[in-house]
Amino acid sequence: MGIITWLVLGLVAGILAKWIMPGRDGGGCLVTIALGIAGAFVGGWLGTFMGFGPATGFNLGSIFTAVAGALVLLALYRVLRR
Repeated sequence: MGIITWLVLGLVAGILAKWIMPGRDGGGCLVTIALGIAGAFVGGWLGTFMGFGPATGFNLGSIFTAVAGALVLLALYRVLRR
């Protein structure tokens, strides 16, 4: 159930990250969703690694962690695309 939660949370995180950091990115909606899902996994892993505890389920901490990870990946994607 945890993986499905992170997939759905990643979808939401990708949409929120795109809303927070608008701009023209190649790939459109699918890349944004993929970056959001990957960002959710990366954010969850980094949060656990840094001692914040496992971010599981839909709560404010999980959403913040997933959006932060998605923002980092979106910024890296933009740098690498240039």
